[in-house]
Amino acid sequence: MAEIEDYIQRKSMLYKTGVEYGDYTMNFVQGCSHGCKFPCYAYLQKKRFGLVKNYEDWCKPKLVSNTLDLLDKEIPRLKGKIESVQLCFSTDPFMYGSDEVENMALKSIKKLNDAGIKCTVLTKGILPVYLTSLSKENEYGITLVSLNESYRERMEPGAAPYQERLKSLLKLHEAGCKTWVSIEPYPTPNMIEQDLSELLEAVSFTDRIIFGRTNYSKEASSFKKHKDFYNEKAAEVIRFCEMRGIQYLSLIHISEPTRPY
Repeated sequence: MAEIEDYIQRKSMLYKTGVEYGDYTMNFVQGCSHGCKFPCYAYLQKKRFGLVKNYEDWCKPKLVSNTLDLLDKEIPRLKGKIESVQLCFSTDPFMYGSDEVENMALKSIKKLNDAGIKCTVLTKGILPVYLTSLSKENEYGITLVSLNESYRERMEPGAAPYQERLKSLLKLHEAGCKTWVSIEPYPTPNMIEQDLSELLEAVSFTDRIIFGRTNYSKEASSFKKHKDFYNEKAAEVIRFCEMRGIQYLSLIHISEPTRPY
């Protein structure tokens, strides 16, 4: 179980962001128990600003105890400006095995929905069935970069097994919810040999697919012609989505293949 190690308070909760998932975001947890080895961009960001000491500290999540009070204050002031709120930019709203985090996420989404604000969710955990009772305008997503559990155990040791994520997403889809998948950070062949088409078929029921490279990784960037590899895979995702009528977003700008010197 992902136990909450401590509780903190913040001065604000909703803030504007430029990410592709929503114009506003909220982070009601500091840290994440998933322990991803990609490395974690959120950890690198927080360490840079001196908010965490090391990765071990980051993997001991702290819940923002005044989250709901902050939402009560900020929603009336901001609801006319917000199109959607993303949960979460620098942590996971459904951290695998944490009932406290899940409960706070559900209460936050309901509070935002009650004010007419749509929510977008991205998780490496399990999407609870309770979400089907909330606004059908919400969009629920999972991160899925492989179907190989050995890779998940190595790179996302504290996150939910891939098939459990998929099953929870499929249940929401079958209940009429909007669903999506983030295939990011997609690994290079020196990290794992796999067939992208199998992964695409597994998520073909979803409404939208986002594809992106593995960043901040010496292992990924050491793969010979990794730029060409990502160009090819991004093009494959686009072709697949266009054939199946699935919305897509490639975070990779497809360029001309690199040539040997």
